[in-house]
Amino acid sequence: MATINHYQPQTVSHPGETLAEKLKEMGMSIKEFAIRTSKPEKTIIAVIKGNSSITPDMSVAFENVTKIPARIWMNLQRKYDECEARNRKDEQLASFSEWSRSFPIPAMIKLGWIRSCKTIEEKTEALLSFFAVSSPKAWENYYCNQQLKVAFRISLATTKEPYAISAWLRKGELQASELETENNFDEKILKETLPEMKRLMIEQPNNVAKRLQDLCLHCGIKLIYTPCLPKAPISGSTRWINGVPCIQLSGRHNRYDIFWFSFFHEIGHILLHGRKDIFLEDIEYSDLQKEKEFEADTFAARWLLAPIDEEKIINNGDFSSSAIIQYAKEFDTHPSIIVGRLQYKHIIQYWQDNELLIKVDLF
Repeated sequence: MATINHYQPQTVSHPGETLAEKLKEMGMSIKEFAIRTSKPEKTIIAVIKGNSSITPDMSVAFENVTKIPARIWMNLQRKYDECEARNRKDEQLASFSEWSRSFPIPAMIKLGWIRSCKTIEEKTEALLSFFAVSSPKAWENYYCNQQLKVAFRISLATTKEPYAISAWLRKGELQASELETENNFDEKILKETLPEMKRLMIEQPNNVAKRLQDLCLHCGIKLIYTPCLPKAPISGSTRWINGVPCIQLSGRHNRYDIFWFSFFHEIGHILLHGRKDIFLEDIEYSDLQKEKEFEADTFAARWLLAPIDEEKIINNGDFSSSAIIQYAKEFDTHPSIIVGRLQYKHIIQYWQDNELLIKVDLF
């Protein structure tokens, strides 16, 4: 993972010191210099004492008298100002420690999301860089107060773990930026591709996750796989980033049936709901949002196993492994989908037919 780690000097002299040395070298008094540059004497004194900055206008005037190019005066001032700003930032980092400790930093380091750090100041700097924000206040404004709420109608302030969830979402944004879709999003292409996506689920090839991602890119959708973080037990999320629908899945529970239900659930959000929503587990939704979640659940359930076929299976009453495998062939689905559905509805016990609940490997 690339990191920015440029050496920065702890102290840089104010350009007023250079001016004082130059005046001494030229044998020129402050008063004379002020007259020659048409600047107030008190302004020149303030610059020499380091109490005032050299402006572009002053740098041009200084050039005529000192023969030092204006760009050099401006570079001296810029380097001094940058150093002072970085020193102030270093002082602030210590006050950000409580914010930093709220994140699952060890897990983020282990996953390679941020660089390995020792001190709390280094960890804070790594987090600020990861989120591309200048301060905890900026993070709070985006994820808990203003921007995310305006853009997606949610606020992580209502969640149990806004810190871990925000990190998971941010990682998804970074992953999405690395993908390129084959086409702009096209609802018609997506609907035409859905049967192929389901066929992929049924056939269960070794590279199923990559092939599904490729199908999504063909439809103009970015499908992202992001591991869960501690205290952020999220199965999936859907949002539009820069006009592109993005599905972010975690592979939570590592179960094939849950993975596919989560995927078709998020596809349901894309087809049924607006671009100004973000759908994320463990958010306190309004009644309208809860209704949308129900609609997405229904969409996924019907695509994985039609209600009429589910009813036939239940009415048949034979829930042996061999029977479920036969049902899957008959009703064009995967055995794990049937087992997961029957367990979820308490038709069978959670220990029954578990040999058909295969794992999914996303990472």
